[in-house]
Amino acid sequence: HTVIHNDVKYVLHLVPSGILWGDKLNVIGNGVVLDPIGLVEEFIKLRGQGVAITPDNLLISDCAHLAMPYHKGLDKAREAARGDKKIGTTGRGIGPSYSDKVERMGLRGSALRDPDALCQEVAERIALHNEFITSQGIEAVNADEVLPKLREAAIMLAPHVTNTVVALHDARKAGKDMLFEGAQGTFLDIDHGTYPFVTSSNTTTGGACT
Repeated sequence: HTVIHNDVKYVLHLVPSGILWGDKLNVIGNGVVLDPIGLVEEFIKLRGQGVAITPDNLLISDCAHLAMPYHKGLDKAREAARGDKKIGTTGRGIGPSYSDKVERMGLRGSALRDPDALCQEVAERIALHNEFITSQGIEAVNADEVLPKLREAAIMLAPHVTNTVVALHDARKAGKDMLFEGAQGTFLDIDHGTYPFVTSSNTTTGGACT
């Protein structure tokens, strides 16, 4: 119901109908995991409905981590490997994306500025992870199919990528009101929830600080 693809934690001023308010600045902050291909699909859908989406009304943090197609494959494969101990993931790659973040090998929003380098890195990681993905009966990630989509997404999203901390501080100093949107609840918080049946980030109000 918003322009954001999935499991994004904090967004400023997105309205429930999925229509961007023309006089509001929308910010995808650094604490999120962002699916660039999925986001572009929603861009196209909204623009087809006459909704203007530009760098003037939507910013993406250069520190937001990217959920790649191989993350989805890993998510499904790891869940399959758990057998009857499945934890019920969405299969959208959120957990593996945050795993890469914590392991300090994640791809961030800033990578969208260089589509060639991004696609090269993702191609290498697809080749690396496909063996495990297919070993669990999950379909291999098709690099020839997803890389052109990723390149297109990077080109489209790059103008929106910036240091969003500056924009938020400027808004605060100007006395602007801010609405923080959380996608989950306390019991899905990675620290305070019903572990391990939780999401991979901090979803309580304290998470807004990050």
